[in-house]
Amino acid sequence: MKLVLFDDYKPGVLKGDSITDVSGVVPPSRPKRPEYERRAAQETMEEIIYNWDSLKGRIEEASQAGAPAPHALSSVRLRSPLPRPGKVIAMGVNYLEFTQGPAQPIMVFLKSPEAVPDPGDTITLPPHEFTICHHEAELTLVIGKKARNVPQAQWQDYVFGYTCGVDVSARGQWGGNVFIGKSFDGFNPLGPCITTKDEIADPHNLQVRFFVDGQPRHDYNTSDMAHKIPECVEYCSSIMTLLPGDVIMLGTNHQGIGPLQDGETAEMEVKEVGPRLTFKVSDPQKRSWPKAVDKQMADLVRSRFPA
Repeated sequence: MKLVLFDDYKPGVLKGDSITDVSGVVPPSRPKRPEYERRAAQETMEEIIYNWDSLKGRIEEASQAGAPAPHALSSVRLRSPLPRPGKVIAMGVNYLEFTQGPAQPIMVFLKSPEAVPDPGDTITLPPHEFTICHHEAELTLVIGKKARNVPQAQWQDYVFGYTCGVDVSARGQWGGNVFIGKSFDGFNPLGPCITTKDEIADPHNLQVRFFVDGQPRHDYNTSDMAHKIPECVEYCSSIMTLLPGDVIMLGTNHQGIGPLQDGETAEMEVKEVGPRLTFKVSDPQKRSWPKAVDKQMADLVRSRFPA
């Protein structure tokens, strides 16, 4: 099932080019104050995730009943299905970069939960000094239930589904603090839907593609992942308790990495996960870089692996 939030953060089911409103089954949470709107919307999706075993059948029935009538996808405003995750965990250097490996040591970092925009939004590059702003398109895992010290053999019990995610990264010194360059507002597009795990036959065999103004950038298969999902879940849950609606961004293959700059439109695609995740870019500073794959960065990351 493909789950979305749309318009004023109503929950829905996406089927093909139409969305069925299921707020009759899961009423949208209402914010206590206007500035908490996205937190309340997150609570709506977390309610679905947390109570999935009891809600799944009712949501399926509501999406097939024909009343209310489905909305055309083109007629609604899609929102991020996870507008304010409790935790955004990202895996660093987690692909073999089309080499034979071995894998680099496992590494994680956090991104700000406030960095998530809605699909189609314009992200604004900050005025801070940085050398380049990169896109990193990543398959993203959505946690389904409370997880702590999960053995690799049980990883699937704690996964709810998958979505698309882009780790937007402003490269700079930042005193060695990777969190800063990856956590500006808008720097974590997620969506446009969550696809439940039963619809993904093998998350280690998905093609991740990314385009900037139609120009191909990332084009890699998740089979190149160095530390597979069971190990990622085990490792992350050994550090911190994971909760429903938390996400783990599973890393990117840097061989298609490139810049994001003013006036561009970016799109990420994992066909099995759902429609393309799209966003626009604005930079009041009008900085510019060559509009192509950043081969220097791609080579730098690949150089970490033995020939």
